Amino acid sequence: MKLHELSPAPGSVKAPKRIGRGTGSGMGKTSTKGHKGQKARSGSKKNGFEGGQMPLARRLPKRGFTNIFGKEYTIINVSDLDGLENGTVVTAELLKKSGMISKIEKDGLKVLGGGELTKKLDVKAAKFSQSAQTAIKAAGGSVEVIG
Repeated sequence: MKLHELSPAPGSVKAPKRIGRGTGSGMGKTSTKGHKGQKARSGSKKNGFEGGQMPLARRLPKRGFTNIFGKEYTIINVSDLDGLENGTVVTAELLKKSGMISKIEKDGLKVLGGGELTKKLDVKAAKFSQSAQTAIKAAGGSVEVIG
């Protein structure tokens, strides 16, 4: 197959509407805009304009802000780690590969202490809650902060 042989799937590409090309086309004269009025004029943009009334976007108050120093972690509870085998070295990459987490956020993995943990695991993550640390160590595992 060569580049010049490529073509889109049949029915996937539709020809553009050729307006203003004579009365025979059925889209001549007013070019599908009807007669007169604001919408028929060239350069007409009415998005958000409410006829002089204060637009909705300006009537509503501004709320909150984005903290540029805020950290974003992928979080997981120790109860979710209980499904892994004994002696497993748990990393964010392993959890992503096994499908336990969908993506690794920019600041890494944070392990929270929700639920029970019965397996001995070596957990490597960017951050741990105090309860997660005690739960992992109580089960005989180890905790390592990385990143």
